[in-house]
Amino acid sequence: MPTLERQDDVFILDLGDGENRFHPDWIAAFDTALDEVEKAEGPRALVTVATGKFYSNGLDLDWLSAHAEQHQDYVVSVQRVFARLLSLPVITVAAVQGHAFAAGAMLTLAHDFRVMRTDRGFWCLPEVDINIPFTRGMAALIQARLAPQTAHEAMLTGGRYGGTDAAAAGIVDQAVAEDAVRTTAVELARTNAGKAGDTLATIKDRMYAPALAALRDTDSPLA
Repeated sequence: MPTLERQDDVFILDLGDGENRFHPDWIAAFDTALDEVEKAEGPRALVTVATGKFYSNGLDLDWLSAHAEQHQDYVVSVQRVFARLLSLPVITVAAVQGHAFAAGAMLTLAHDFRVMRTDRGFWCLPEVDINIPFTRGMAALIQARLAPQTAHEAMLTGGRYGGTDAAAAGIVDQAVAEDAVRTTAVELARTNAGKAGDTLATIKDRMYAPALAALRDTDSPLA
């Protein structure tokens, strides 16, 4: 389960040490952590981290297949997390130490910045290969955060990007050695902690208005 701690002006949200799939309980814990970051005052920023092979492997497909009648509500909850993170009134940094697949890759895109390990781990949107089309909200998020040609290639081919290739494509901002992923992300967050507040929130809301509207659609989220 995600757990939150604070180091001076930087909140560190640990996603866990497993596949970190979006089980409803996991989503609830993530939401609660964002509540705490959002209600805090003064300079602050957020870094998400994980331990082990995965940063996040995306949707909990086993849970979803066993609760098909909750499909729409589940997608709404996932997209709400993306929207909250994308519009959070603090600078956010994903420290990607392992694989980020599907919705896990989208989660990284909802951050303001991404730091990825160079030697191991892939960033991938495999939906085309697993026959799960992107929702409008998910497509809007990806296209808002990636250059058009990069989004086109990543979404249509399901290509796997290691850290160096991801940095070259603009998917991540920095690719560094394994032992520097977390420290680099925390330092990037720390230097921008003073930007937290209403102005930053307004800038994000206006910058990403179309994507946020699509992610917040609760009437037809599966369209």
